[in-house]
Amino acid sequence: MPTTGGSPASDGMYSQLIDDEANYDEQSHKPDVGRSAHPVSSVKVNPTLSGPGRYRLATICLAALCVILLISIIAVAAHNKNKTPQGSGETAPEIQKQTQDTNVTALMATITKLQQEKKQLQKERDELQNKLAMKTTTKVPEVVRPTSKAAVAPIVCPQNWRLFNNSCYLISTNTLGWSASQSYCQSKGAHLAIILTAEEQTFLWNLLPRGHWNSYWFGITDGQTEDVWKWVDGTQVVGGFWEVGEPNNHINEDCGYIVKTQVLERVAIRSWYDAPCSMSLPFICEKEM
Repeated sequence: MPTTGGSPASDGMYSQLIDDEANYDEQSHKPDVGRSAHPVSSVKVNPTLSGPGRYRLATICLAALCVILLISIIAVAAHNKNKTPQGSGETAPEIQKQTQDTNVTALMATITKLQQEKKQLQKERDELQNKLAMKTTTKVPEVVRPTSKAAVAPIVCPQNWRLFNNSCYLISTNTLGWSASQSYCQSKGAHLAIILTAEEQTFLWNLLPRGHWNSYWFGITDGQTEDVWKWVDGTQVVGGFWEVGEPNNHINEDCGYIVKTQVLERVAIRSWYDAPCSMSLPFICEKEM
């Protein structure tokens, strides 16, 4: 254990160590760039992690973060700007389509209602025309009344023939062309029916059965002169009971026939059509008594 007195050599060495340590600490924490005689300690400080270098790094990072944030804001704004017109563009046509559908539905309902009213008016008109025709036609009794005291024998029609006024009518079930039908009627002492009044037309039409398109020849043709219709006795047709739009001479249609279908709106006084004379149809014969 050393004594308090110590030797001068030991004291000098101890003092030298203390001075060296003090100089080391002073040089490590307070570097003196003006001294060239004492070199800097081997422990060096990184200039980027202390002093101005550290603040420069923080500034660069903050600037980079601001740039990234600014780019993100611009991208979001551009996306929203592009999306809004697209949405508006899709919504407007959809609203327009719904409005058009509503208008079309209302229009179809109006058309349907008008069609129903039209059918009802046509039915009422046909009923009035039938009543008017029945009233304006003079009824002739089926049995000829005696004009004198002398008795007159009643008219008796052959079997399957029906009496109206002074004629007997046969509704044939055979199907022939128009000329062949006329020949058949002549073989029975008759001819294809000549229909001059609405009452006679209604009488014959009521004898016909209803069907899909039940049609019967009668005694009318324009075979000699187009659009000049004549009866089989050579007299010219006046008026007639044609369907609307008939006769139309669609395909060389020179002979007339009567149609009765299952459509209840079809009436007797609008049932004449023209057709090619070669068609095979049943027919109506008339025998004047």
